[in-house]
Amino acid sequence: MRPTLGEILMTSTAAILWIATLAVAAATPIADSTTRQVQVQPSPVGRTSRSFVDETRPRWRGEGPRPLSTLVWYPADRSAQEVDWFLGPPTAPLFRLGRSAEGAPVAQRAARYPLLVLSHGTGGSAAMLAWLAEELARAGYIVAAVNHHGNTSSESSPTAEGFMLWWERATDLSRVVDKLLDDSQFGRLIDPTRIGAAGFSVGGYTVLAVAGARTSLAQWQKFCKSPMRDSTCEAQPEFPDVFTAFERVRQDPPVRASLNRHADSFRDPRIRAVFAIAPVGSWLTPDSLGAIEVPVRIVVGAGDRTAPAATNGQRVAELVPGARLSILNGVGHYTFLAECTAAGSRQRQDLCREESGVERQAAHRTVAAEAVEFFNQILGTR
Repeated sequence: MRPTLGEILMTSTAAILWIATLAVAAATPIADSTTRQVQVQPSPVGRTSRSFVDETRPRWRGEGPRPLSTLVWYPADRSAQEVDWFLGPPTAPLFRLGRSAEGAPVAQRAARYPLLVLSHGTGGSAAMLAWLAEELARAGYIVAAVNHHGNTSSESSPTAEGFMLWWERATDLSRVVDKLLDDSQFGRLIDPTRIGAAGFSVGGYTVLAVAGARTSLAQWQKFCKSPMRDSTCEAQPEFPDVFTAFERVRQDPPVRASLNRHADSFRDPRIRAVFAIAPVGSWLTPDSLGAIEVPVRIVVGAGDRTAPAATNGQRVAELVPGARLSILNGVGHYTFLAECTAAGSRQRQDLCREESGVERQAAHRTVAAEAVEFFNQILGTR
C-alpha cells in the first residue's frame, strides 16, 4: 500500500518540495541571428564548466563519488565575443539562458575576485540561473553554480534520494568552494575572505542552510497538518510518485545516514552574505534562523503560489536578524526562471505564463541589480 504523506513524515523521510525549475535537456549554445540592442557593459562575461566530484559522499545510484557538475561565470577579457546561448533543441530552443563567451580569458582587472556560489531550484539546473550569474560576473564576481546530484535536469534522470534529501545540497555548495579554491585556473584569482551565496526556491533554502539555518522534519510535519499548510507539503508534477519511489530506497545505508543528519548544522563560516530568491522556509527552525549572523537579503514574488511568501520567504525575513525583504508585485515563482523563447511560451505555458503587467526580463533586471548592490555592500569588488 502506498504510504500517506503523514506516514512518510512520521518515519523521518520528509516529503519533498518541488519548487523551482523544470526538467529539461542540457543547454545548447547557438548564435542569435536576429538583431539585438546590446547595452554597453563594464566587461564581457566568460563562461566555463568543471566536472568536480565529492569524494566523501557516494552517488545515489551506481558506483563512484557524488558528482558536482558546475558552471562558472567570470569577468572576461575585453577581446571576448559574447554569444547568446539557449536551452532546448537547437532549431527551437525553449529558454534563452543568457549571453556570454565560452572559454574566454579571465579579465585582469583585479588581483583577486570575490566568489559567489549559486543553488538552483528543485529539479532545475545551474544554467537556468544564468540571468543572475551573468550580471554578477559583469559586476566583478566569479560565480559558480552547481547541479545538485539527483535533483537536476542536467542529469539523465532524477532520483528520489536527490529530491527528498534536500539538506545534502548545502554540502554541495561547500565542496564547490573547496574545489574552486584549489582549482588551477580560478584558485589564485579568488579572494577567500570574500565569499557569498545566492539561490532560488529550494536553492534559497540551501543558501540559508550554509548560513546556519537548520531543518526540522518534525516541525514540517506539524506545519503540513496545520491550516497554514501550502504546496510545499505536496509532491509536484516533476516527480508525482516520489513518495512511493523513496520508500523503495529508504533503508539504503546512504539514505539512512542522510536522514540521521538532516537536523545538523551545515554552516560554512566562509559564506559572508546570503541572497535568497523565493526561498522555502517552512521547515527551518526559528532558533537557527534567529542565530544567523551574516547579512541576508530575501526577494519574493507576491503572486508566488508554489512557495507562498507568507509561509516561506516572509517568515524567514521576520526571523533572521536584520534581514531585508523585497516583495515584487504580481511576480510568480517561475518568473525567476530563464527567459522563455516563443517556442517555450507555446510549449511550456505552465512555466512561461506571467500575470498581467509582469515582464520577466524586467523582474530579472530588478533582482540582479538588487543582488549586485547587496553583495557589493558586503563583499565589494576591489
